[in-house]
Amino acid sequence: MIWLTWRQFRLSAFPVLAVVVAAAVALAITGPQLADLFTTAGDDFFDRLALEDTKTALFAVGIALGFAVPAVVGVFWGAPLVARELEAGTHRLVWNQSITRTRWLSTKLAITGLGAAAAALIGLAMTWWSLPLDDAVARGLTDRGPLSMPRIWPDLFGARGLFPLGMTLFALAIGVAWGMVVRRTVAAMALTLVTVVAIQIAMPVLVQSHLLTPERLTTEITNENLRGLSMSGEPGAADPEIGHIEVAIDRPGSWITRNETVGPDGQAVEFLPAWAEACAPGPGQGSSEASDACFARLADAGYRQQVDYLPASRYWTLQGIETAILLALAAGAVGFCFWRIRRDF
Repeated sequence: MIWLTWRQFRLSAFPVLAVVVAAAVALAITGPQLADLFTTAGDDFFDRLALEDTKTALFAVGIALGFAVPAVVGVFWGAPLVARELEAGTHRLVWNQSITRTRWLSTKLAITGLGAAAAALIGLAMTWWSLPLDDAVARGLTDRGPLSMPRIWPDLFGARGLFPLGMTLFALAIGVAWGMVVRRTVAAMALTLVTVVAIQIAMPVLVQSHLLTPERLTTEITNENLRGLSMSGEPGAADPEIGHIEVAIDRPGSWITRNETVGPDGQAVEFLPAWAEACAPGPGQGSSEASDACFARLADAGYRQQVDYLPASRYWTLQGIETAILLALAAGAVGFCFWRIRRDF
């Protein structure tokens, strides 16, 4: 049974594993070079790294693989694993050879699961390779392009660390479960793709920010920490209203989950007083005496900026929690598959 399962699996496994191995080898070769560049470049690290097209492209490929591997495994390994057998009726031949349904499914899941786990290690390989990038961000070298993006941000979180492992095994289980429900390979592949992509979007948007209690910083709004300001009209227009304000905080590598202005009563405000128009710098202007005086007046009036954030130090804790959730969901999907095969086949 193990030999038969491997023969069926190897044709779809080789292309995926070959790409992952090639990427891992490239990361292993260039990783020490990246570390040396970080040691010698100092504050010019990201500027010099941007000139090295190979390493920049490798970073993009590694992140893309971290997001793509779960979908590929779920669609091309998971969905056909059982659906193809059910659709062709070949499962009956195996079951008539003294192989029980449970053993048949267990063997298929075990071998494919090992391959899926191996492919998902690209996330850990990217984490190792990116250590100099993370050290540079922790030093405060941010806002210098995609490579300086903190690893805890949702944009990168799902492609590095343990998350790709949990997501890949969950995607595999989703594919097998859909195959057992619809019993059609193409339909199962389509449903698996939609489900995996939806989960990859939903986790950072709807779930991730609620898994840990963020830290809170309340600070005055100044020209120095102002990062963004929205108005209902141009400065000088009739009755402009200043709405959303964002400030920067001195917490390198953090993920800001909330950035709101609060009034003297501590409640979030939708618009600032009309006189706060003077806080907005004119076109092409930065700090000015008028805007400095306006921000000082805001502070005297009791307006503050309240920022909720997850510090960079919570990265692995968040990785562990999300991966555990995904593995628990994968176990549930696998449990459903065993229940289904005993009940309906």
